[in-house]
Amino acid sequence: MSKLGTLGARLHRGEVGYDFVGNRKIWYGVSILITITAILGLAVRGLNMGIEFQGGAVFTTPKTSVSVAQAEKYAQDSSGHDAIVQKLGNGTLRIQIASIDTDESDQIKTDLAKDLKVDAESINADLVGPSWGEQIANKAWQGLGIFMVLVVIYLAIAFEWRMALAALVALIHDITITTGIYALVGFEVTPGTVIGLLTILGYSLYDTVVVFDSLKEQTKDITKQTRWTYSDIANRSINSTLVRSINTTVVALLPVAGLLFIGGGFLGAGMLNDISLSLFVGLAAGAYSSIFIATPLVADLKEREPQMKALRKRVLAKRAQAAAEGELVDAGAVGEPQDAATAVVGPRAGAAPRGGGRGPATGKRR
Repeated sequence: MSKLGTLGARLHRGEVGYDFVGNRKIWYGVSILITITAILGLAVRGLNMGIEFQGGAVFTTPKTSVSVAQAEKYAQDSSGHDAIVQKLGNGTLRIQIASIDTDESDQIKTDLAKDLKVDAESINADLVGPSWGEQIANKAWQGLGIFMVLVVIYLAIAFEWRMALAALVALIHDITITTGIYALVGFEVTPGTVIGLLTILGYSLYDTVVVFDSLKEQTKDITKQTRWTYSDIANRSINSTLVRSINTTVVALLPVAGLLFIGGGFLGAGMLNDISLSLFVGLAAGAYSSIFIATPLVADLKEREPQMKALRKRVLAKRAQAAAEGELVDAGAVGEPQDAATAVVGPRAGAAPRGGGRGPATGKRR
């Protein structure tokens, strides 16, 4: 942990760093590949919609020694429909059968009691109409749309429209990947899934806004200097907040992983699976998009501006001149003192010319 803290401090000061923005084409390619896979999963397999969206009945049995496979066969034989059976942690069974009405539910309940050798009164049956699920879906879409609009408006006001656009792309990226994973894995989509999807939007934005805030602060008066391009500073912003983003994501993922793999896997808690899978995938995708998608995309958009193009031209010319004079040239330092105009976007702390700080190859110090 001390090593991680030391690394975080060095990243924050700019002493070390990884060129996230410079390798953005790789990240774009990876994201496009994952997104296409998710879309194909949605198109080919589709989402496994729960009975809350299709209508049907949920039967909860008392504790029984009957296996899941056998209970599934009993339910299908009795109803004539496909059934989904889950064994809960206390030994009870949760049996879901879609597209049945009240009369069918009563008969299925009686048949299940005989097959499972339990009292019919001890089986709890809950009927769900498809209209209720449709209302939930409509409200979820409305909430998602309103959230997206408000986010874009806020970020455009607090930062600028390019950052708002990049954040929107990152959000769509995260939602697409999460729903695609649901389709590929075959997990059932329930109201818990909807809650999880809406929850990850806030987590996804958190890291993005942290980086954007650092970027906004460091790019004040950027055109008054010839040391850094916008992409250089964007890369420094990512590196300076990298450890914070990793720590936040890991801390958030640990309890969610507990819900998913222990609560859902070992205890067989169905609702925990619905919420935790969407949270787990969404949190991971959100951390990825904040670092590898949102900020590099902002840098791409900003570098298209005429003044940023002119700045890049001046910076590259300055570095070429410095290289010709034998100075160290990289995105971290050039051999000139830092003045007030460049203080906001100053050089990496501790950067020194080649030769262990002995100065340029000409032997002259500047």
